[in-house]
Amino acid sequence: MHIITQRRLKEFWEKHPQAQPSLQIWYNRTKSAQWNNFNDLRQVFKSADQVGKLTVFNISGNNYRLIALVDYQYQKVFIRDILTHAEYDTNNWKQDSWF
Repeated sequence: MHIITQRRLKEFWEKHPQAQPSLQIWYNRTKSAQWNNFNDLRQVFKSADQVGKLTVFNISGNNYRLIALVDYQYQKVFIRDILTHAEYDTNNWKQDSWF
C-alpha cells in the first residue's frame, strides 16, 4: 500500500513520543500490505473498524486512533487524522468531508 502521508505520523509522534514505536509498526505493516478488501486488512489489524468510509486503527494499546481512507483499488492509504483516545471520543473527526 502507498501511504499518504508519512509526515502526519512524524508530526503526531513529535507531540506524543510514546506513540512512535506503534506508529512505525503500523507504517511498516501497511506499507508492505496488498489488501483487496477490509477482510484482508483485518487479517493484519484485527481491531480495525470500518466507520463510514474511513478505517479506524487502534494504536499503542488503544491509547491513540489512526483514521484513514483505504483505497483498495489503487492500493493507497490516506491518513486523515491521528488522535488521542479522548480526542477521538469527541467525534469531531466525523466532520471530515471524507467520512
